[in-house]
Formats: sequence, C-alpha cells, structure tokens
Amino acid sequence: MGDNSGATSTAADDLLLKQFFAEVSEVERDNEVNRILSCFKLNAFEYLNLPFDSSIDEVKRQYRKLSLLVHPDKCKHPQAKEAFSALAKAQQLLHDPSEREYLLNQVNAAKEELRAKRKKQLKKDTASKLKSLVDEGKYEQEYERSEEFQQQLKLKVRELLTDQEWRRRKMQMRISEEEGRLKKDEEETKEMWKRKREHEEQWEGTREQRVSSWRDFMKGGKKVKKGEIRPPKLKTEDPNKSYVQRPVKRG
Repeated sequence: MGDNSGATSTAADDLLLKQFFAEVSEVERDNEVNRILSCFKLNAFEYLNLPFDSSIDEVKRQYRKLSLLVHPDKCKHPQAKEAFSALAKAQQLLHDPSEREYLLNQVNAAKEELRAKRKKQLKKDTASKLKSLVDEGKYEQEYERSEEFQQQLKLKVRELLTDQEWRRRKMQMRISEEEGRLKKDEEETKEMWKRKREHEEQWEGTREQRVSSWRDFMKGGKKVKKGEIRPPKLKTEDPNKSYVQRPVKRG
C-alpha cells in the first residue's frame, strides 16, 4: 500500500510539473536564469530560492522544478547552461551533510546576532517589550517569520559567509606561502648536496694524479730547471759561531 501511495504521489507531482511548464513563457524562463546568476555564490539556499529551514525533500523537489525550468534544451537564454550548473552545484552542497551543517551554523549565528540586536531595541520600546512578555515568545516567533526578519537574516548570513570565506582564503594563502617556502628550502638543500657531491666526485677523480705527483716529489725532490738559481740552504747549526746578529740601530 505504501509503495502504491508513493507512486501515486510521484505521478501527481509529474502531472503538476507538466502543467506548470506548459504555462511557463520564455520570458519567465529567462527571468529565472537571471535570478539564479545574480544569487550570492556562497548561499546554496538562495540559488534554489528556498528558506533556510527547508528539508532535503523540499530541496529535491525545488531542484527538479528549477532545473527543468532553465534546462539548456528548453530555455533559449544564452547563459541557461551556466544557471543549470549553478543549481546542480547548490543541490549537491545541500545534500552533503558537512556542507549543509556548515551553512546552517552560519544561519544560526546570524539569527543570534539579529536577536541580540532586537533585544536591545525592545528595551527602548516599552510597548513592544510588554507585548513580548505577555505573548511568552509568540511575538518574537511571529516577527522571525516576517518578511522583514527574513530579509535581514539573508543579508546577515551573506555577511557571515563572506567573512568566513575571506578567512579561509587568507589561511589558504598562508598555507600556500609556507608550502612555497618549504619547497624553496628543500630545493636549496638539494642543490647544496648536489654541489657537494660533485665536488667530492671531482676530488676523487683527481686522486690518482695527486698521488702520482706526490710520489714523484718524494723520489727526486723538485728538479732545478736549467739556468734557474737554487736558493741557499738555511743553516740549522753554527758550531763556529760565524753568524753573529748585528745590533739593530734605533733611530
């Protein structure tokens, strides 16, 4: 029974979609493409034109509806393909538990900021404060469902998401800079060891030549070339005391 009920519901949805698209004009398709392309890039809910408390099922239905509306095969807008891709990406993000949780955390943070701001305003407005106390929170719940609050929430979420994205990019930039520095240090170290290895190889390559030269020197000493004057040998002993150091005259 449950399966038949689900199939009936799907068939009814398909019929409604078919009727909807039969009534949609080319201008409406173009307008939807323009709306999608003007959305804030970090807010997936905005692309699908859904409130922040939408369920996964609502995301699926809305994606199906909008994707058919701007499908490149059905929409003649030159940027229909771009809009179609943006919807697909938004839907994927909202189906990703971690991405969805991150986005909803920013929404909750935005709500808290707006509530704190409103609380300060109510302190100045005695009538609103009394009404809020009498209604035991219902007054605030009604206000948060209002178009005014939803618009403020949308803008505040944009602000927080932009701030978080800027921080993420700065952190990524620092990581990239650090990776670049480490890579440079690694390359310089490799170059240093390469030069050292080449020097050792060169030194080892001339070993036989050095040993041979030393052997020749030890065998015959340094040969005096023809015409070359040999320097006098230094006396190490002077038994006759023939060498007397002359006194140094001091001016």
